[in-house]
Amino acid sequence: MKKSLSHTVWECKYHIVWVPKNRRKVIYGNLRKELGQILRRLCEYKGVEPIEGTLCTDHIHLCLSIPPKYSVATIVGYLKGKSAMMVFEQFSRLKRNFKGHSFWARGYYVNTVGLDEAKVRRYIKNQQEADAIQDKYDNDSSDPF
Repeated sequence: MKKSLSHTVWECKYHIVWVPKNRRKVIYGNLRKELGQILRRLCEYKGVEPIEGTLCTDHIHLCLSIPPKYSVATIVGYLKGKSAMMVFEQFSRLKRNFKGHSFWARGYYVNTVGLDEAKVRRYIKNQQEADAIQDKYDNDSSDPF
């Protein structure tokens, strides 16, 4: 669906993936639920539409519709920075587990969605199932904290 600003008609959708620092498996339980709400709220503040998203234990997949007045790097930096601050506020016990108080690792993956939107959305939805299968074979079930 095309959207418009005052002098622009646009349809800019991106598949974005990023991971916690050291790819630690920390996104589960209350943190997962809260992080989903935080990311939706932050997207709403900037006028970014979350199309699809999955929070796996060690990474996040998002399909976002970002207005052309923002660069992808600006939005990803905003989401990672603000969400880390909000997570540390609400889950202060995590602070000592991340050196330098960094929750997210540096960098991210981004791909334009274009005409393959249905395929990308299906891929994002299926990530949880793939993670569940992989977790069955993961022998290390100790708490990362």
